[in-house]
Amino acid sequence: MHPLVRLAKRTVESYVKKGKVIQAKRLTPEMKPKAGVFVSIHKGGELRGCIGTIEPQRNNIAEEIIANAIASASRDPRFYPITTDELGELDYSVDILTKPKPVKSRKQLDARRYGVIAEAGGRKGLLLPDLEGVDSVGYQIDICRQKAGIDPDEPVKLYRFEVKRYK
Repeated sequence: MHPLVRLAKRTVESYVKKGKVIQAKRLTPEMKPKAGVFVSIHKGGELRGCIGTIEPQRNNIAEEIIANAIASASRDPRFYPITTDELGELDYSVDILTKPKPVKSRKQLDARRYGVIAEAGGRKGLLLPDLEGVDSVGYQIDICRQKAGIDPDEPVKLYRFEVKRYK
């Protein structure tokens, strides 16, 4: 298991079992920079929690993972909080995001390679790249619109980013 994924797993287990927030003591080289980070939790192949930050909010990637792992396990509004009974059935992934860049057209997007942010009137919806069942840019943008409450015919600014995914 990659050290970033192990950190997410240890964080969730400590928080769910004991209510304690762990501290990352030894930072590996990939934990030291600042970046946006998403932590996804799956159970039986189904999404169980996914929370992240588009831009860095903390001192380093390790702190982003810890905060977002706890949020994924306990505050994703789509799911009830993870219980101790589930801990042995969970799989984790950590996505490290590049800085989002504006795009001029959909032709600059690719649902496998790029994540997308759709923005309108201060509302933003984000979708990570290379997700099962999301095979087109149009569908990717539709999901972003739905997440942000942006009407289908409302003009949007689009941004793309890449991720390094650890499982």
